[in-house]
Amino acid sequence: MSTSSNHSDEKLILLLRQRDKAGMEHLYDHYSEALFGVIFRIVRKNDVAEDLLQKTFVKIWKKIDFYDDKKGRLFTWMLNIARNNAIDYTRSKEFKKNTKVQSIDYTVYNNTSQRETQKTDTIGLDKIVDDLEPKYKELIDLVYFKGYTQQEISDELDIPLGTVKTRIRKGLQKLRAIFN
Repeated sequence: MSTSSNHSDEKLILLLRQRDKAGMEHLYDHYSEALFGVIFRIVRKNDVAEDLLQKTFVKIWKKIDFYDDKKGRLFTWMLNIARNNAIDYTRSKEFKKNTKVQSIDYTVYNNTSQRETQKTDTIGLDKIVDDLEPKYKELIDLVYFKGYTQQEISDELDIPLGTVKTRIRKGLQKLRAIFN
């Protein structure tokens, strides 16, 4: 990670903490596509993903004072907020009700899914995750992009919970090594 990247993140965080709208506009312009891609990959509905993206940016705006650069990069922190919002939605009654009802949107989704999935790839995330060893890739995909809990993965794949936790941790370490 370059020093100029750290410096620009510091400036951006300062702007956000000062509630400067220019900071939020910069944040949205530079990160919205990547965050949308992660959200969409979990919820698989364009309108829901757009709504969750909006909620993600509101939460970032409200919670920026809780961001701690010693615990990770700003992008990683925002990515976790987006992912958690999407996962929370998939566990909601609204989501469960909507998935039980087949709609015309299914046909529209099939026509747009390829275009929308490409948004995640604008940061190369799909390619990077795809390059992981299969035992890590599958678990990272389930936990981060499909919203599974570690226990659900353990039950689904019939793998001990400790093994699931270890593989996810090692997979994340491999991803961190690529980004650093």
